[in-house]
Amino acid sequence: MDGPLSANAPAVVILLGPPGAGKGTQARILEERRGLVQLSTGDLLRAAVAAVTDAGLAAKAVMESGGLVSDEIVIEILSDRLSEPDCQKGVILDGFPRTTGQAQALDQMLAATGQAVNTAISLEVDDTEMVTRISGRFTCGSCGEGYHDTFKPTQSEGICDNCGGTDMKRRADDNAETVTERLKAYHAETAPLIDYYARAGVLTRVDAMGEIAQISEALLTVTQTQVA
Repeated sequence: MDGPLSANAPAVVILLGPPGAGKGTQARILEERRGLVQLSTGDLLRAAVAAVTDAGLAAKAVMESGGLVSDEIVIEILSDRLSEPDCQKGVILDGFPRTTGQAQALDQMLAATGQAVNTAISLEVDDTEMVTRISGRFTCGSCGEGYHDTFKPTQSEGICDNCGGTDMKRRADDNAETVTERLKAYHAETAPLIDYYARAGVLTRVDAMGEIAQISEALLTVTQTQVA
């Protein structure tokens, strides 16, 4: 992460944490309160394919063949997205990078334009509690707003607080066995990123086992002091 940084470079915030840690929820809150743009890999890929960019066409060909989109293509799509006007204040990367190799590729891409990761926030959770947390999740099928049976129920049963929709959905893989395997995969592949960003001096650990509002305030404090 060495090299000269541009004084006006957009902020780059990375959210780390296992499935169910609340990355998506917290990213949306940061987007509202800090004016940062939330970028997820899935959304980026779909948008690039729809826009028929060179990288999008390459991604489409890979996906249609049943393969995994390469890091190089993802980085190119991300680079294109970061150059758009709405990203000039800064972005939150949700779900990328997932490995140290991707983190290194991201650093190289950012350095080429005088940018760097400003802060990587690790949402710290208890694995056992995660099983309970994830098994209670559901989303609004109309607008995508996320809810939980215990931690974030709808104000009126079966009705989305955000859009008033009634089509609530639950993921078939949000069960104890699948969640346990997903947590194992996270610790094996993604958790080393915590060490990577700690060595770079940009890591902040946040307890993500409390109330959503408490976690949000902690993240807002971090981004206030570390993101210009």
